[in-house]
Amino acid sequence: MSHIHIPDGVLPWWLWLSGWIAATVLIGIAADRATRSGSRRAVPLIGAVSALVLVAMSSEIVPIAYHVNLTVIAGVLLGPWLGLIAAFIVVLVLALLGHGGVTVVGLNALVIGTEIALGWALVRTGVRLAGLKRIRPVAAVSTVLTLAVTTTMLVGIVALAGAPATGRETGALDAETLEFRNPLSGGLFSIGLLGGHDHEHAEDEHEGEHAEDEHEGETLAVSRFAAVVYTLGPIGWLLEALVTAAVLGYVGKVRPGLLFGGQGVQGRVGRIGDEHGGR
Repeated sequence: MSHIHIPDGVLPWWLWLSGWIAATVLIGIAADRATRSGSRRAVPLIGAVSALVLVAMSSEIVPIAYHVNLTVIAGVLLGPWLGLIAAFIVVLVLALLGHGGVTVVGLNALVIGTEIALGWALVRTGVRLAGLKRIRPVAAVSTVLTLAVTTTMLVGIVALAGAPATGRETGALDAETLEFRNPLSGGLFSIGLLGGHDHEHAEDEHEGEHAEDEHEGETLAVSRFAAVVYTLGPIGWLLEALVTAAVLGYVGKVRPGLLFGGQGVQGRVGRIGDEHGGR
């Protein structure tokens, strides 16, 4: 949800240029820190996590026009600095595939990088307080909080850009009424013997669907855009929280050494590549 799907030429130049400058500076710092800390062993993990996030962000949950990010998982596995490098790789590849323009890569890297860093910090703090055995509920709550914050960042960026940046798919949600339609209305199939609809009524339905298609993707007022995002968002946050909790719970059980960039948590998490973690 926090990934910005805005084509080139929509955002004002000062906004996307600021994003590129800030992202470039932070990525330079991240690369320097990675070099100093000797994180070459983590390069295969960066590649694997980046590929996982890339696939997730390329797949849409159609009824709610939402894609899972898996960025909290990326943060917990890579840490904030390596996670930022992975975020840049992912958003650059997505831009080249048409998921947003090249000009918004910098802003996307900042938003996704914030998601990774905040998810890492919240899960790490929660595990320190509650213990590794409770990583599942900690991960779920941290994911919801993280996505709420970065979705607000997205709304803030769109508010700075103005109405031209508010066009987006809303899935089964009617952007005007904020009510959910049946995503299968007009359907995958229709059987005339059981439907009870005459030809004229079918034509009216077709015209109505055509009108909806014409309005789909139109720009919204910024306030309406925010209402749409905060209506669809919590559904996606909960779905992603379940996925994140399941994945991190499994990793914490079988390979705790992969968690938090290999940094210890309560003495029970080993280094990256430690087959047995702290056991």
